[in-house]
Amino acid sequence: MKTRPASLAVRLTVSIGAVITVVLLTFGWIVERSINDHFVQQDVDELNAVVQALKHTLATLPPNIAPGELNERFANAVSGHHNAEYRISSEDGVQIYASPGSNLDRFARIARPVENITIETVGIWKDQGATFRGAVLRTSADNLPGSSKLTIAVATGINFHLHYLESFRTYLRIITVAACLIAILATWLAVHQGHAPIRRISREIRKIRSDQLHIRLQPEAVPAELIELATSFNGMLDRLEAVFRRLSDFSGDIAHELRTPITNLKTQTEVALSQSRTMEQYREILYSNLEEYERMAKMVSDMLFLAQADNNLLKPELVKIELESEIRILFDYFGAWAEERQVDLEVIGEQVCILGDRLMVRRALSNLLSNAIRYTPVGNAVSVTLQAGPNTATVRVENPGPIIPAEHIDRIFERFYRTDASRQRSGEGAGLGLAIARSIVEAHGGTIHASSTIQANVFEINLPSILC
Repeated sequence: MKTRPASLAVRLTVSIGAVITVVLLTFGWIVERSINDHFVQQDVDELNAVVQALKHTLATLPPNIAPGELNERFANAVSGHHNAEYRISSEDGVQIYASPGSNLDRFARIARPVENITIETVGIWKDQGATFRGAVLRTSADNLPGSSKLTIAVATGINFHLHYLESFRTYLRIITVAACLIAILATWLAVHQGHAPIRRISREIRKIRSDQLHIRLQPEAVPAELIELATSFNGMLDRLEAVFRRLSDFSGDIAHELRTPITNLKTQTEVALSQSRTMEQYREILYSNLEEYERMAKMVSDMLFLAQADNNLLKPELVKIELESEIRILFDYFGAWAEERQVDLEVIGEQVCILGDRLMVRRALSNLLSNAIRYTPVGNAVSVTLQAGPNTATVRVENPGPIIPAEHIDRIFERFYRTDASRQRSGEGAGLGLAIARSIVEAHGGTIHASSTIQANVFEINLPSILC
């Protein structure tokens, strides 16, 4: 089973808490190392002081000094360094003097002599439960009888330092744990408070219903990080509102378009049944009903075609099409109607070819031509201009006629759309022709757009072209 992803608050709290924990532990480690280095440096300074005092004593010894006076001089040499222990022995290991209570014999034998006492050269060892830090040095004393080469083992107890560090380490752990818990809690509260704008946006979004799509988020009222989210959501609402409006208009239009022929059929049938009629009268009524059935059948066919286009089910059967030839075939088809309306038809431009479905392309051009002929005033002409561009074929259908208002020009390709909502379509089709033309052009990878000026209305199609 798929697990739910962790919430943003948990992710941020864990991430920030982990960073804070690492920072606190690192800081504690640095402080502990600093204190330990400070203690080591103190011990080194004390050991160097003891060594210097012993060397000074050795340098000032009189010749042939008595053993009792020698011990007294060594005992007084390091007065004030009560925590220090030291042992002086000859080159062959014979002890010359050792501080009272010290036991540095083993350390003097196993430790490697060093030139100077530094943090790097001191060593640590334990003896009888006590811990020491010390070093072994070589020196010489010409005033002593016997050997002039001496070994000095010097050490200082560090139990106090170790106890202090252990206590500090314990307190540091407690403080670190407490600080981490406090920091994590504070982080969670901060993240929770920081997400307040998101929760507020969620509450506003929950208020939006299908009948309240006019509600919009206020980008200026949200934090900078959420401005893009609010803007994108408003854009989505704009698109949804437009779709709902088109759907509502579409439902009303299709109900109106179907109601008219159904009402006509019902009325004519009622009239036919109201009294006895001749066979010829019944035949006329049936012919009239047949026209209404054909109108509804064409509308249903067009709607099915557009439904296929909406679901990307249009699969053009591509063949080479010479557009000028197709235009002239359509001119022959519409010639009688155009002549009846006293409208001339003309084609201008060069021969251009495309790859397309012949029936679909002919249907799209037919819809544009019939629309142009219908709205062209008497005595004027509908012109079709063909133009070949770089990999593009342009078909421009142009006719003089009533100017299309700018607020309607971008919507005339919507199904059932009327520039004049009060105008009833009587013998003008169901208003699906331009929508079908756009679907066919887009299915062929092209574009279609319209423009309207006081001189003419222009519908322009751009399709990928090939060599003729």
